[in-house]
Amino acid sequence: MKKAAIMLYSLFSLQEISCLTELFRFYDKEMVTFSAGREPVYSEDGFHILPDRKFSEFCREEFDCLVLPGIWEPLPVMLDQRNIRFLEQFYGENELIIAAISAGPILLGKAGLLENRRFTSGVFEEFLDAFPVMPRSGIVRKPLVEDGNLITAIGDAFREFAVAVGHKVGIDCPDSIFSGVEGKIYSKEDLTYHLPPEEMDAARAYWDKCLSAAGEKNGL
Repeated sequence: MKKAAIMLYSLFSLQEISCLTELFRFYDKEMVTFSAGREPVYSEDGFHILPDRKFSEFCREEFDCLVLPGIWEPLPVMLDQRNIRFLEQFYGENELIIAAISAGPILLGKAGLLENRRFTSGVFEEFLDAFPVMPRSGIVRKPLVEDGNLITAIGDAFREFAVAVGHKVGIDCPDSIFSGVEGKIYSKEDLTYHLPPEEMDAARAYWDKCLSAAGEKNGL
């Protein structure tokens, strides 16, 4: 299975891609984070994230998708030519899945990747009036839009975005995997959790290893 590349930039929205990254993790799809440098990147959620690699270390053959999270303050990120130069290499790319949510499509537009494409975004119209980097003719007023290898979504559609990208990279997950609990009725049995019997031996071995490393006795 090829890896997923996650693009990071100042004040990116971790929340908007957290369902997607959880999906990748649950289905054993390796992720690699990329940024202009190796210094920590501060997210809009208040976390410092240390990128795995610089843009210059991107190897196309390793990856089948590139994910762009939303941006709290998009203008400085869009004006940073390091971000745009990284994306420009994907002009005309039709194999790599490019997925951008909320304000992320702004960067694709600035890099010319939205020409003759259908897309959506969560960008303010006033921003687009001041900085017309996304072709208005391609905008589709829907929460999520797929156009070939391009997947875009508004920020509120982060669950649907995760499922759409997951399906596109071959993850066989149910559409309702992030549907939440609203409207559902649970029994006590539904909320009582058990490990599958076939996983118990491996689980006990792992627990023993952790207890041994911590210097504790079994039965803690």
